[in-house]
Amino acid sequence: MTLHLAVALDGAGWHPAAWRRPPATPSALFTARYWAALAGESEYGLLDFITIEDGFGLQSTRADGPDERADQVRGRLDAVLTASRIAPLTSRIGLIPTATTTHTEPFHVAMGIATLDHVSGGRAGWRPQVSARRSEARHFGRREFPPLDPAHRADDPHTRALFEEAADAVEAARRLWDSWEDDAEIRDLATGRFLDRDKIHHIDFAGRFFSVKGPAITPRPPQGQPVVAALAHSRLPYEFAAAAADLVFVTPHSADEARAVVAEVRELSADLKIFADLVVFLGDGAAARKARLDELDGAELASDAAIFTGTASELAELLLDWRRAGVQGFRLRPGALPYDLEQITRGVTAELRRRGAFRTRYEAATLRGLLGLPRPASRYASGHLEVR
Repeated sequence: MTLHLAVALDGAGWHPAAWRRPPATPSALFTARYWAALAGESEYGLLDFITIEDGFGLQSTRADGPDERADQVRGRLDAVLTASRIAPLTSRIGLIPTATTTHTEPFHVAMGIATLDHVSGGRAGWRPQVSARRSEARHFGRREFPPLDPAHRADDPHTRALFEEAADAVEAARRLWDSWEDDAEIRDLATGRFLDRDKIHHIDFAGRFFSVKGPAITPRPPQGQPVVAALAHSRLPYEFAAAAADLVFVTPHSADEARAVVAEVRELSADLKIFADLVVFLGDGAAARKARLDELDGAELASDAAIFTGTASELAELLLDWRRAGVQGFRLRPGALPYDLEQITRGVTAELRRRGAFRTRYEAATLRGLLGLPRPASRYASGHLEVR
């Protein structure tokens, strides 16, 4: 069975000191050329998709609010806009930007992701993310937040409300994507009819946090429903992913933990695709390279995900071991860009192919196709009037 393999892209890499060592190019971090090159390299390796990080606050070593450090990368380009910029420069790889569900309007986010799906020819996804920090709420001045609960405990009413709001935002987006039937556009020059108004629907979504009348202003995306992916570390985010997403990124630290996480997620959903996240430093000198970066940063790297240091062959063995625990794919976080990305696209993929566990060509033109997800019919089309 073929493994699904993706990469998570952020700044100069997932090590905060990665920008300080060649072949990093810190002067290019905020350029379209930089992101296009990373996407092109990922497509060269036949990866399923890339994800692009985003958020409403500057990167920080603090749980909430900016820190005083000036020796780490700070600042990002807008992830959805970046994905739309690089989409025409790629042809097969999926593009999954992060866009928050807190402080944003679901209509705007849904139209951005729908546009990305059109621009990319059906390769768009969305990673919805909650924004729980007080410092981020102050950017907007509409809501007062309590102190951050980093554990996302299910018994914390504020944290649970943020995830319920996120679930409503995804549901509103999904209904908006369905609000145009596939054949709503007629474009008949002879009759002068561009649209069939009977095939464009108000969604009339009314939830606890907002209401959305609809319809969308963007025609139905090529995939029907762009792929929704969620990062989850514990029960509450697992519940959100099971209710709202097609794909979940989990963060076990061993094969035994992976087996337990898969079992817990499967209690909630039989259909959710399960990917495991790993931070990776690859190559014969990976340990020494990571140690040098730790020294530059003044601390050993810590992460929510497991940190792997070793060769491409050793990583391939680990991935296959975790697959036996029920993990269907992996989202690798390169420790330093572009070096560790190239080790993935040229080394890890080759090792997996030698084991018959990775594709030799792209077998589908859409992200849903690559992930084995069917294209759903619009819920508003004749015979599909139910609203889930």
